[in-house]
Amino acid sequence: MHLRKISTTAAALAATLVLAACGGDPAGGDGDGDEAAAEVRSAHAADEGTVLDAPFDKPELVLTDTNGEEYDFVERTAGRATLLYFGYTHCPDICPLTMSNIGIASAGLTEEQRAQLDVVFVTTDPERDTPESLGPWLEAQGPDFTGLTGDFATIQEAARSLGVHIEPSTEDENGDIISTHGTQVIAFLPTDDRAHVVYTEGVTSDTFARDLPGLIEGELP
Repeated sequence: MHLRKISTTAAALAATLVLAACGGDPAGGDGDGDEAAAEVRSAHAADEGTVLDAPFDKPELVLTDTNGEEYDFVERTAGRATLLYFGYTHCPDICPLTMSNIGIASAGLTEEQRAQLDVVFVTTDPERDTPESLGPWLEAQGPDFTGLTGDFATIQEAARSLGVHIEPSTEDENGDIISTHGTQVIAFLPTDDRAHVVYTEGVTSDTFARDLPGLIEGELP
């Protein structure tokens, strides 16, 4: 077992510990106190995923894909290994790096394995990330990835149910638009359609490449 296990309460707080990615103040969120924060810090290895002792259910999330079609997340990913990430295309660093790492790892899978994996990117900046703009950006990261956009409140509620904190986009002192969000990749197993593993921004393509074949089979790494 390569992964470390933490409580779901601590996993939810992890969002507040990684909000600095893509800009913004990491303060705020739904923290549960210093004790839980210490638990997350001690339990998480930066280059590993984290196994949840109480898996998350898939959120009821119906958005629009890059073809302009309705996409029901629960229905479309049922019985499939699924990686879910919340981010935005104008992110200068963490979002493209994370998606690129997943893309590199998935490229090393067999054709049969890739056919059993869904990678879903949900924008946290829906005003700018339209289906037309999101599609080309995401295809550069992984040709089989699914991009979703839609109502921000719906996206925020779904993210919160998975312990991922996101905030509405804001303008900084330089006039740049910043979307502050948690950087977790949530991994759902095909066996029960629940999230059993959380990866944060320190995870490399090597880790994803090592873990994906097992996740596709419904196994923890």
